[in-house]
This record gives sequence, structure tokens and C-alpha cells, in this order.
Amino acid sequence: MPRVLVVDDEENIRLVLCTLLRKHGYEVDAAPSGEDALERMDVAAPDFVIADVRMRGMSGIELVAQLKRRVEPPVVIVMSAYGSVELALEAMKAGAYDYVQKPFKQDEVLLALKKAEEREQLRRENRALKEEIAKGARFEGLIGQSEAMKAVFRVIERAAEHRSTVLIQGESGTGKELVARALHQRSPRAGKPFVAVNCGAIPAGLLESELFGHKRGAFTDATSDRVGLFETAHEGTLFLDEVGEMPQPLQVKLLRVLQESTLRRLGETRDREVDVRVIAATVRDLALEVAEERFREDLFYRLNVLPLVVPPLRERREDVPLLVEHFLERNNRRMKTRVRAIEPSAMKRLLAYSFPGNVRELENVIERAMVLADGERITEGDLPDAIGREASPVETVLASGDLSIKRASSIIEETLIRRALDKTGGNRTAAARLLEISHRALLYKLKDYGIK
Repeated sequence: MPRVLVVDDEENIRLVLCTLLRKHGYEVDAAPSGEDALERMDVAAPDFVIADVRMRGMSGIELVAQLKRRVEPPVVIVMSAYGSVELALEAMKAGAYDYVQKPFKQDEVLLALKKAEEREQLRRENRALKEEIAKGARFEGLIGQSEAMKAVFRVIERAAEHRSTVLIQGESGTGKELVARALHQRSPRAGKPFVAVNCGAIPAGLLESELFGHKRGAFTDATSDRVGLFETAHEGTLFLDEVGEMPQPLQVKLLRVLQESTLRRLGETRDREVDVRVIAATVRDLALEVAEERFREDLFYRLNVLPLVVPPLRERREDVPLLVEHFLERNNRRMKTRVRAIEPSAMKRLLAYSFPGNVRELENVIERAMVLADGERITEGDLPDAIGREASPVETVLASGDLSIKRASSIIEETLIRRALDKTGGNRTAAARLLEISHRALLYKLKDYGIK
């Protein structure tokens, strides 16, 4: 039965309402004041509260405000005497669902409760539907219902069963480590260690010792034997993030481990067997790195047995609302906030933005907005000014984490050529003058970039 808490400082009103509601199948409790109602909330656990707007001590408006702070607030209907409708409307602004006027008719109270029940039923159904959709869109910490992410989930399902190396490629902030963890969790190695190392964050001179370990005395600071990350990940998974940053001499040693499943600690003469599934990730185009002789071709093919590309957020914008909801829930738990939703106009701005920093940037934007939000909803004013305008190609390449001057220069050059042509109405001679290059050079560049 629906549970109702009646709150009124007049005993006869409480008696009348309790009798009426019990007669119509409600489970009823009563409280003589707002303070008493708050004390009874955890025990009575009402679905609905009917409260007088004018009471001694805590008013009905104050009671509504207090109840709204609860994790699962009940639906509140306030009662107001003739001449105090303004107070009832103020209570509704504070969060009350409806109001009835005193002296009330029995049918008015029952109708208000019936409408509140229907609204709650609809809200529960919507929440259940959202949870069902969200359940189908979550995959080992990854969130998405776009076709691009479903394709990623399918590759993970198939690749997880095997020991073959996986090369995860994607822009910075797309969630490459989450993909690696999903591969590990879905694999037969799930109960064994998952060890992650960022090859670009460790100085080249220390990376070899970090990966393969060393013997005491192998170098000046080697005061004791050290187990490397490969041995730490024995029978589990080793995730090599930013593998494209690995120095070439170390690439040779990594290739040997992948080929022979053995390694040699620094300063030792004997080999050790290791059983490790290697997953690598990079923001770089390793095929291009190989062509420009910055990455070993044989290592590239050894790593690229199962390639997996994580799409940038701009190519799966339909996942933005799901991700926003996820970040709201997680941050509310972590930050003890109560931001429950985002206004449609703010969501529209998020959907229009290209997010050069991908999911990581969206996560940071939502956390910032939750800190700035005045109420329970994120508004347009809570979003950074940049959200809602498209990032330039230069901003996009900088946010991707790609440090190649050559690729960044090409993007800047193409952007300037297109702008010069737009400014001159397609006049190539005039565009060449603006760009301060010869007409012949411009023609070559137009061909290179496929600009017509």
C-alpha cells in the first residue's frame, strides 16, 4: 500500500485525513510538527507527505526544503488556508508537487494523491527504462551505445579469449586504458595481475630497469635486486601505454620478450621465462612512425596482431548523454553533491562541441559544472565558454596528445590555405600572395591536400 505521512499541528485535521486515507487503502502515519515529521521519516518511510503550509515551529515550506535534501525524497502535497495561496505557491517552488486549499473536500485530497501516484509510477518506469538502457550500454567500465562503441565491445569480446597482443590506437582521452582493462577482465587471466606502465612518462634510462628488472650492482644506484614489471605481470597482462615513445634500443629487447617469452634482468647472464599477455596503446600512427624509421617494423607487426581503434568522442556524440549521466552519478557519490540533471539547453551545447580532449575533457567539464551549479541542475551558465563552439583543427591536434611537429604543421598549413581561398573567393593567385608563397607552390599543395 502507498504510505502517507500527514503533518499538521491541528489534531482534528490529522484525525480526519488519517481516517479518510485509511478508508481508501493508504497506510497512514501522522506528525504534529515539521520537526517531528523529519524524525519519523526513516521509520515511516512515506511515499507521500501531506503537510500544512502554516504550522507552529517549522513551516511547511521549510519542511519541503528539508525533505528535498534527502536521497529519495517523498512527494509532498501542501495544504493552505484561504488567503495563503501565495505560501502554497512558494512551497511548490521549494519542491512541493501540488497543493489543496483548506477547508478541503475529500475528493480534492484523493485526486491530488492519485495524480501524485501516477506521476511517481511514470517516474519509476522511466528510471527502470533508463537503468535497462544503461545496463546494455556498459561494458567492463566502458560506456556507449553508439555503433562505433558496440564495434569496440565486439572486438574486445573476441580478442579477450586469446593471448595475442593487441595494439589499441586512439586519441588522448578516449579511454585506451579502460579498453585494456576490459580485455584483461574478459580474459582467462582476469584473476591474475593487470600491470600498466606509461612508456612516455619514465626516463629512457630507467625504463629498461622498470620493465625487465635488474641485479644488485648492475649500475650505480642498483643497491638491491629488483623485479621488473614483466615478471610482476606473470600469468597476467602488461599494458604498455604510449608504446610509440619507447626508445629504439629498448624496442629490440621488447621484441625478444614477445618472440621468446623470456627476459634477462639488467646485470644478469641467465634468461627467465615469463607468461605475459601484452597490450600496447599509442596516440601515434605507428605505421607512419615505421615509414619514417622511428619505430621498428618487426616490433610493429608483432604488436599489431589484433588492432583496435577507439573512436574519438566527436564520432560518437550519441554517447554524450549516457556519459554525462554516469559522471553525475559518480561525482555525486564522490563529491557529496546533489546535482541530478542537466538542462536541455546545456546538453545541446555539449552535443554541438567536438571535445578535442575526448571523454576525459567531458568528465572534467561535468565536474567543473557540478561545482559551479547553484541547484540540482547544470545550466548553460555552468559550462565553460569554449563549450558550444567548434574546436579549430589546431586545437584538436594539440588536445590529441600527438607531439609530431610535422603532422601539426601540415594541419596548420592546410587550414591557412583553406582560409586564404575563402577570403579571396577561390582566387589562387591572390591566395598565394596572402600566404606569401609562389603560385606554383600553392598548386602543388592544393594537390597534396586534395583541395579543389
